Amino acid sequence: MTQKLKIYFAGDLFDHKHLLGNHILATYLNKTGNGRYKVIFPQIVEHAESRSVDIRNKDLEMLISSDVAIFNFDGPDLDSGTVVEFVFAKMLDIPSVLVRTDFRIAGDQGGNGDPWNLMCSGYPRTESLSLNAMAEYHSMLTQTDETDNLPELKIAALYEKIAAQIINKLDKAVASSSLFAGCTNTAVEMYSRVIAGCGSDLDKVIPVNTIKNIVHEKVNKGLI
Repeated sequence: MTQKLKIYFAGDLFDHKHLLGNHILATYLNKTGNGRYKVIFPQIVEHAESRSVDIRNKDLEMLISSDVAIFNFDGPDLDSGTVVEFVFAKMLDIPSVLVRTDFRIAGDQGGNGDPWNLMCSGYPRTESLSLNAMAEYHSMLTQTDETDNLPELKIAALYEKIAAQIINKLDKAVASSSLFAGCTNTAVEMYSRVIAGCGSDLDKVIPVNTIKNIVHEKVNKGLI
């Protein structure tokens, strides 16, 4: 049986819309992937109290051990923590999907580019998906009887549609060639350097033996 690929789900997690929206979408990603993927996300382990570098380290540990990653790029300005995590993922050559459902055009790439800052575009093993949440919402309303109050079946159909498109992009990112070209030693060295460069004892949270285990697991899954 093929091992499930772990998805790191990065994005805002500061209010009920973010927290519940992330959780619902994660549920449908798990269902839609036909058993190929399993979402893990930081909001499960994070808490509102005692915000410190330990939380940063735990989030990065989750990201490092993940096989692929999804980054929520909603908002007029991208969440800074999400951008940091995305750049971190690219330093480790983690297959990624950038998802934006915000219909507002942001950034500096013009009408034909991605609707966010150009510094976040152009990276390898990275797919982009832009959806118009307002249009999708009204499309859902037109399929709903006036007597219905956004019935669960219609909401489910909308999330299934979004999840299916994300899974399609994930499959493409996973299928792309790794920069490490199967070289385990190179991957271990790169992971070690990136982790050491983060400071704040991240290299103690993720020691070399753990890095080797993570890399070997990804090699076995055909990701490195």
